[in-house]
Amino acid sequence: MHESLDEIERFIIKRIKELREKNGFTQVSLSLALGKSTTFISDIEAPSKKAKYNIKHLNDIAKILGCSPKDFWPDKPL
Repeated sequence: MHESLDEIERFIIKRIKELREKNGFTQVSLSLALGKSTTFISDIEAPSKKAKYNIKHLNDIAKILGCSPKDFWPDKPL
């Protein structure tokens, strides 16, 4: 998964996917809630892509999922 991304980036992508699914959001519904194209989240979650979230995305996703941006980060450095 995302071999070209850093470990922390892969961790955050995986964590957001877990929270997205737990909260009943599809890739398309979260993309649209962010005001992005319907493929935005799928491009980030796709193992073959190099797409990733930026800080604004993390903040906006936290608002949508009703959590803190801190919930996306590991407890200790990777």
